[in-house]
Amino acid sequence: MLKVVHDAEASNANTAGASLLDEIVRDGARAMLAAALQAEVAGYVDAYADQVDAEGRRLVVRNGYHAEREVTTAAGAVPVRAPRVNNKRTDEETGARKRFSSAILPAWARKSPQVAEVLPLLYLHGLSSSDFGPALTQFLGSAAGLSAATVTRLTAQWQDDAEAFARKPLKDTDYVYCWVDGIHLKVRLAQDKVCLLVMIGVRSDGTKELVALADGFRESSESWADLLRSCKRRGMRAPVLAVGDGALGFWKAVREVFPDTKEQRCWFHVGGNVLAALPKSAHPGAKAALAEIYNAEDKEHALKAVKAFEADYGAKWPKAVAKIIEHLDVLLAFYDYPAEHWIHLRTTNPIESTFATVRLRQRVTKGPGSRAAGVAMAFKLIESAQARWRAVNAPHLVALVRAGAVFEKGKLVERPDESGGHQQVA
Repeated sequence: MLKVVHDAEASNANTAGASLLDEIVRDGARAMLAAALQAEVAGYVDAYADQVDAEGRRLVVRNGYHAEREVTTAAGAVPVRAPRVNNKRTDEETGARKRFSSAILPAWARKSPQVAEVLPLLYLHGLSSSDFGPALTQFLGSAAGLSAATVTRLTAQWQDDAEAFARKPLKDTDYVYCWVDGIHLKVRLAQDKVCLLVMIGVRSDGTKELVALADGFRESSESWADLLRSCKRRGMRAPVLAVGDGALGFWKAVREVFPDTKEQRCWFHVGGNVLAALPKSAHPGAKAALAEIYNAEDKEHALKAVKAFEADYGAKWPKAVAKIIEHLDVLLAFYDYPAEHWIHLRTTNPIESTFATVRLRQRVTKGPGSRAAGVAMAFKLIESAQARWRAVNAPHLVALVRAGAVFEKGKLVERPDESGGHQQVA
């Protein structure tokens, strides 16, 4: 009987201790989220500090807090009051007021990111380790604590993970399409800003995956060539189609390393270049005219839309039109592939969307950080995002693209047969 009572008392003590620890952890999680959200909003407001209305009042200001809501974290459900932003900036095309959307905790989210996702995001947003170190300490509660040594070990482990990823064999994975871009981080690292060379691929089963990530030098062709040679040494096959910005040194490099890879220039980037060569008054019409080209029914209709664009803008703004006419073959290459894939192949959106929150940060950090840490943090950010990427539309067609199937007007007309030739599709 005495033993039963003793066990019950011990059990109650353990339960009380666990409850107290849970409470501490929840308080730490709430403080962590609050600190992260405050930092994100402060960065957003500061980025537009120079934009004012006719009366000199700032267009983007803090405006209290949203209503409290419960968010599920690794520490359980915690109450959160997200900062509110009053954004009076308007979209040039629609005239609608722009809105601030938190990347850390979107308005619809009821589940917080793991700490492993928050740390790289904060780092790449421009917060130095001295800024987010105390916040991470609070995450486990003041009693448990997260020491500076633990943070150092964590970032070191992530650097090891990034280095191991860069050595991973690629011979067993076939990337049929790939997107490439150079991402300039808004943080000051060592003597110069980091330019990340990012390559995301589509496997033959239609799923998207990070292929390569490296610290490049100003997107030079030699930096890209080094990255592609590394991929080739590790067994990577030449992608069928690569999508990227026309200004990248990547194109010279890919012609050298993977000469069979076809080129598709990103319409998001070329659209920006065209608009930069036009007066703002011409932007609405030009945007609509460009959309007629890349949203056309097929390549034949796209070419007609190009002729119309040239007729409307060529006389007054020949430089803007030249940005389309002189690169027409690599701007319309995506029309030679399945129509279901066109929306994926027109732009580098998989990369742009992953790093969109990082690009919002306009100010550099207060102090320099490690270049290796910057690459490692970017790797962890992409690794976290990758789990949420969805496959391309009609994934079963990707393998046919690799096999050399022929598509006309976006539809399959010839498929490869067992003899190595092609068989017409009825």
